[in-house]
Amino acid sequence: MRRIIVSADDFGLTSTVNEAVLDAHRNGILSTCSLMVAAPAAAEAVAMARATPSLRVGLHLVLVEGDAVLPHARIPALVDQQGRFGSDQVRRGFTYFFSPSARRQLAEEIDAQFAAFRATGLTLDHANAHKHMHLHPTVGKLLCEIGRDYGLRAIRIPAEPPAIMAACGEKTGLSDTLLYRWTGMLRAQARKAGLSVNDHVFGLRWSGHMTSDKLLRLSRHLPSGVTEIYTHPASRPDATLQALMPEYDQTGEYAALIDPQVRDAFTGRQVQFTGWNDL
Repeated sequence: MRRIIVSADDFGLTSTVNEAVLDAHRNGILSTCSLMVAAPAAAEAVAMARATPSLRVGLHLVLVEGDAVLPHARIPALVDQQGRFGSDQVRRGFTYFFSPSARRQLAEEIDAQFAAFRATGLTLDHANAHKHMHLHPTVGKLLCEIGRDYGLRAIRIPAEPPAIMAACGEKTGLSDTLLYRWTGMLRAQARKAGLSVNDHVFGLRWSGHMTSDKLLRLSRHLPSGVTEIYTHPASRPDATLQALMPEYDQTGEYAALIDPQVRDAFTGRQVQFTGWNDL
């Protein structure tokens, strides 16, 4: 059996993202999204989600390139004076692994983001991390352990099969294989915590470019099991998205999510649309 969860990251980042998520759910194939609880348009996103109970919402944990919930005074090893995480992902990974004080602050911030999500009153559908920071073993462990205290039931495993990408016409190499194998550590952490996980994910190689053409290609080679296809849609370009992700085609991804040809391509191949709470 082949099942897909179609999701959107960065819910709450901007109004244009929120608009696209809502419309792609109402008029397209999107079933779930991941909320940045401290993002500029988070309050608007929460209001939209409350008014649309069929839209399932999870936590998009932000530990890089985004706003923290806690102030700088509480987590000085993690954020700048404005309470913002930097984009230096590799350096942060070393800090999280080797610094006991940074790990303590990391646990506090992860707990604070889950608490902020709980405060919205929304049901926690799943969790994942911005830029896949939960692939870091320290972050993954804390996400699973702390998340369970807040009723977490499922997380994303960013395991994109190189063989399927090759079948879709993409060139793959050693780095793709190594990353795919590395995800096994997170899968083991999730299973130990009793969390549900996906078998496959698509959105790494085509991040920001999950257009109709890509989805149609993928529909022809979708593997058995549970697949998450994650996207970054927006209803139109805006200054924030241009500054953070200038190379992304958010409007193209939005168009793909509401493209009837895409829905027909999957349903015509007996692919079942599903959600995290169905696992």
